[in-house]
Amino acid sequence: MEARTDQRIFVAGHHGMVGSAIVRRLNALGCRNIVTRARQELDLLNQSQVSTFFAEERVDQVYLAAAKVGGIHANNSYPAEFIYENLMIEANVIQAAHMNDVQRLLFLGSSCIYPRNADQPMREEALLTGMLEPTNEPYAIAKIAGIKLCESYNRQFGRDYRSVMPTNLYGPHDNYHPDNSHVIPALLRRFHEATQRGDEEVVVWGSGTPMREFLHVDDMAAACVHVMNLDSNSYLQHTQPMLSHINIGTGRDCTIRELAETVSSVTGFQGRVTFDASKPDGTPRKLMDVSRLEALGWKSQIGLEEGLRDAYSWFVQAMNASSAENPLRT
Repeated sequence: MEARTDQRIFVAGHHGMVGSAIVRRLNALGCRNIVTRARQELDLLNQSQVSTFFAEERVDQVYLAAAKVGGIHANNSYPAEFIYENLMIEANVIQAAHMNDVQRLLFLGSSCIYPRNADQPMREEALLTGMLEPTNEPYAIAKIAGIKLCESYNRQFGRDYRSVMPTNLYGPHDNYHPDNSHVIPALLRRFHEATQRGDEEVVVWGSGTPMREFLHVDDMAAACVHVMNLDSNSYLQHTQPMLSHINIGTGRDCTIRELAETVSSVTGFQGRVTFDASKPDGTPRKLMDVSRLEALGWKSQIGLEEGLRDAYSWFVQAMNASSAENPLRT
């Protein structure tokens, strides 16, 4: 199921990695009526601004990809910002969409909504069955609230607001900040810089034993458009009113050690790769059960090494671009 090209579509967060990938996908499918706003034009934390925007724009569909995101360090350092900003963004957008009769909306969550020790692979049914990972609990709570907002508007007002939970994402327009980035951009940058300096060693945080699943953001965007445009009967057949979210992933994972070794190869690093076990590992394993998504007719297409090469190519091009534009959020 592909996008309807006649729809007026608002992509919230279009400058981010996720939102920009959704815009690329919609453009590739021939959608030409895409509505976007930069943060300077529309502050999603401001309820009045959001309400006015929806009243004026009269959109048909919303992809809610805007969020405050970051890795372990950022989540540990700024828990108040992570819970407050994400709660406000989703509450403002979902309420304004409803008040302006937007019938179809897709909310993007995160695999961190699941309990720290959830059975692997993580099924949608694992939601709210145990304690969350402490390092990103505020972010996870906000994302769980977003799912329940969508479900509540569906149950009370008959809306068709859907939720997808992507696994760990990477790709073009990722955040390569040296302190606040996720594992793949952090590793790509670290190995790139070590290669440029001729370093003999790169030290990776943690033991290297945790297992993670990684999905290229272009795959994620394709899955989002697919889920958004499923007919209601197909969507309802594979979900429940109070368990409506859908996992998006590859269904395959690897250790952080294996990831680091692949990044080392992709960046051409020739030295040693070692691990600092005194640093936090985070959740021991995070693998998504994607059987619900596959039953709805979608599977990932981009392999990890292929995806890493694409991400690294974008990073190098961004590094070589005008430093005044700060494309890597340094």
